[in-house]
Amino acid sequence: MEPVIAETVQKEIDRFANQDVYLHLETTAGAYASHFNEKVFSSGAYIRNALVQYERGKIAGTGPSYRVGLKMQIGWIYAEGITHFEVDSAGRLLLAGHDYQGKLAVCLEISPKPFE
Repeated sequence: MEPVIAETVQKEIDRFANQDVYLHLETTAGAYASHFNEKVFSSGAYIRNALVQYERGKIAGTGPSYRVGLKMQIGWIYAEGITHFEVDSAGRLLLAGHDYQGKLAVCLEISPKPFE
């Protein structure tokens, strides 16, 4: 993965608009490390292979951390803290946010096919 280039990510978000896509969205705040330190509050969210269609998407922010919103007919999907991206060999847009220690804090992935 490489640091976000907002213009490139925006083009990739636009590429998937107005079609059925599969999303993977995950956040974590200590969920993987809470057993090492009982003072760390553990929280997280996870959804995989949600079939959605968004009308438009937008990346916003000035870096190094960005927000990505996907506007659906009846609501929004939103991820904050995105720092890195990649378009993989399957054509999927992979967005990730890493904290100051390099640990994964959020990911939003968009694919034309279900994730395995």
